Amino acid sequence: MTYYTGLLLAVPVANRQTYVDHARQAWPMFQRLGALRMVECWAEDVPHGTQTDFHRATQARDDEAPLFSWIEWPDRATADAAGARMAEGQEPEMALMGEMPFDGMRMMWGGFAPILTVGDSRRGAYVQGFVLAVPADARQAYIEMAQGATRMFADLGATFQTECWGEDVPHGKVTDFHRAVQAKPDEVPVFSWVEWPDRATCDAAAAQMAAGMEGHDFPQMPFDGKRMFWGGFTPVVDLP
Repeated sequence: MTYYTGLLLAVPVANRQTYVDHARQAWPMFQRLGALRMVECWAEDVPHGTQTDFHRATQARDDEAPLFSWIEWPDRATADAAGARMAEGQEPEMALMGEMPFDGMRMMWGGFAPILTVGDSRRGAYVQGFVLAVPADARQAYIEMAQGATRMFADLGATFQTECWGEDVPHGKVTDFHRAVQAKPDEVPVFSWVEWPDRATCDAAAAQMAAGMEGHDFPQMPFDGKRMFWGGFTPVVDLP
């Protein structure tokens, strides 16, 4: 089953091209270790929230942009084996890549397994990324809620939707997915995204959904929506 390494980080805006070059340099190593695809998405419409957001999650500074990124693997075993080799310093390419063009201490990552996937992921699509926490015992309720939204997203122009459940999400020293969503001990981080043909389609869909909710109570959800955050991103690296 497909498995994802999900990543959030902040990169100085001035280092955008340097970051792109750095990611492209890293791809041959990931590919050799079994990765199928690597996508790096640059913040384009990432709002500041009242409780959580991508800026808070990555402790982004005023001159930095949040990134929403993932590496796709054929299965968790391949991802775990690759992670172990890199952690043990068995990949000489890592030493040759030089200094990272961002603060690695504020980068977070985790392993996520898809629990719902609809449509086909396409290169160049505008990415609407979501991060949230769901009670472990509400997993099925969350899947059913997400399934209920798929037709709506598709009717509004979405081309792909995936919901990914945290399976191996470590606690970090400075940042991590648990802190990002203020997860409680019984909650699991979820890393998800919806793809749209372009930002205009995504923005129009958001406006239509907001208009449809006007005057209505927000539906009850199997998670705390106040701790969910989202934003719009443009891919700057999509390999192979």
